Amino acid sequence: MGRKQIVQSGVFSLALMMFSSHAGGGFATGNQANTYFVGFGNMGIISAIFAMFILSFVVREAIIMYRANDLKSYKDLFKCLYHPFDKLSIFFEIFYQIMVLMAIASAISGAASALKEYMNFNYVVAAIMVSAIVLFLVIFGADFVRKISAVMGIVILVTAISIYIIGSFMGEGIFTIMKADFIENGFSNFPKAGINSFVYAGFQCVQIPSLIACSNVINNKNEASLSMNIAFIINFIALVLSVTMLLSWRSVYMNVDGGEVLPTLTSTQAMGFKWMGIFYSISLFMCLLSTAVSIAYGFVANFENAKVISIIKSAKIRRAIVALFIISISMFISMVGLTNIIKYGYGYCGYIAIIFIIIPFMTVGVYKNRKIFERKIETKMNT
Repeated sequence: MGRKQIVQSGVFSLALMMFSSHAGGGFATGNQANTYFVGFGNMGIISAIFAMFILSFVVREAIIMYRANDLKSYKDLFKCLYHPFDKLSIFFEIFYQIMVLMAIASAISGAASALKEYMNFNYVVAAIMVSAIVLFLVIFGADFVRKISAVMGIVILVTAISIYIIGSFMGEGIFTIMKADFIENGFSNFPKAGINSFVYAGFQCVQIPSLIACSNVINNKNEASLSMNIAFIINFIALVLSVTMLLSWRSVYMNVDGGEVLPTLTSTQAMGFKWMGIFYSISLFMCLLSTAVSIAYGFVANFENAKVISIIKSAKIRRAIVALFIISISMFISMVGLTNIIKYGYGYCGYIAIIFIIIPFMTVGVYKNRKIFERKIETKMNT
């Protein structure tokens, strides 16, 4: 497949979708990279690359299984993966719904933290205010948010990656830090950093339902492999840039009260680019807000026809009740702070995903995919 064909085909579009799903508002805060990679120095950079390899590999196997078996939903996918133990698919459902809660809570917390940082709002007041805005938009303005979310996503990505590139060569200097870290720690951080690779890839598996739903643009196994190879390259470059920039400025933001909550913002302010900090803060707030609304709206769409509230005839009222329920829970979770949500909420989900998603796809998934293609080849030979 030539370069022009790759760009025009679904191969490239699916790779970009995976990138935008991974590198949204949560990625742009810098909190995820700081929590899972930066503390390990050089090994953190290596583990970031390894995390993207694991994620790309798992998504590749998921897409191949989904397309080869002509499945219709993520529930069918996990029943196929776990067969003959189909009931195990409930573990992905549990993981998925918890991650939805964590994602909304982290978006609310991140937006509230941005208001606290730039406008000196009380955090609790800011979190309540953001939650109220999200609730209002889910009920009345979800279409508007969906229209601007793609634009805001692009804006925050361009801004964040620009900051990462510029910031990596400022601060204390990334090469000086890497040299000092290797002299002091060598490879001693590798075991813990390796575990974090799996944990990070694990909670990022929440992307699987949306990616397989759009995988109809992939025509065969080779295209799935090529798409995920492209996704791996794009994602690991962005993540490594994030880690290297934060490594360069770690001594700065870790010594600022609350600086580790939004480390990218704190680092940007320390660089002296005031205009970039303001632009980044506004786009980050809007991106986190649109993320919270989009995810909450998806949750509402899944549960607004649940039997528990089916006695209510008005669809708008049912939608409002479900929205109030999910956003209220997310708001209470957001009170623990963004760092704790990402460290513990995402972290525990990551461990669940290692057991019930990553290991099964990297073992049973690979085996089942190979077998189905062997059967197809055998069928062709016998006809």
